Amino acid sequence: MNQLPVHSVQITKVNEMSSQTIDDIIVVEEPLEIRLGYGPMDMRDEINVSITMRTPGNDFELATGFLFTEGVIKSGEDILSIKYCTNHQKSEQQYNIVRVELMPHIGFDASAFNRNFYMTSACGICGKASIDAIAVHCIKSELNDSLKIDKQLVFSLSNKLKQKQTIFNNTGGIHAAALFSNKGELLLTMEDVGRHNALDKLIGSLVALNKIKLTESAVLFLSGRASFELLQKATIAGLKIVCAVGAPSSLAVQTAEEFGITLIGFLRDGRFNIYTHQNRIV
Repeated sequence: MNQLPVHSVQITKVNEMSSQTIDDIIVVEEPLEIRLGYGPMDMRDEINVSITMRTPGNDFELATGFLFTEGVIKSGEDILSIKYCTNHQKSEQQYNIVRVELMPHIGFDASAFNRNFYMTSACGICGKASIDAIAVHCIKSELNDSLKIDKQLVFSLSNKLKQKQTIFNNTGGIHAAALFSNKGELLLTMEDVGRHNALDKLIGSLVALNKIKLTESAVLFLSGRASFELLQKATIAGLKIVCAVGAPSSLAVQTAEEFGITLIGFLRDGRFNIYTHQNRIV
């Protein structure tokens, strides 16, 4: 999967004066099913834990990040192996199904996971219950930590990311999650048609490389709005500063306030809003 996940189409471009037929490029969107294998080596069980619409690429990182942010694994060492289910009868599905094998000693309760998953990721549930569910998997950030960044660094994040957004620059139709150092250096970026998938890919990459501790002194930049689901994942990953181009939701703000995260929204056009814990912004 070294080629860009884009597809060429023919479109009609229309303005007030005329129309013309041209070739255009759009981003690919396909389903990814994540299966989990667990239990003793001589008696493995399997469960389908997720189906998500995603942009193909970095699928193993996506699966790892999803399992980490849902509390199934604590580190990359909890994973025995990850592979595609290439024996699927339909060839077009061969790279759309991933099986993650947990280490035999990792305990996994399928029924408890189903309950927790709906508590943390679904819509239409009690806000307090959602936030309480996050507390099971993470520790609150210390509000007296030494992490501080200058406002000029915050302003610079968007332009630095745009230079590295390969798929976005070709299609304009994709989200990004990027990790910056507290000096403004771009450490890692991931793109996906889904905001939550882009963040799972980023977190999963850090987990797989055993570099998740980088988040404690880094800044997360999101190319869209800051939803509760994204703040949930950021919280579990240990992030302390989250910046978003778009607006935050009420539950995202509550989550950031509760867990000591500095949340910035509407970061564009030379301005931004600080919603929580502004002490980290100089």
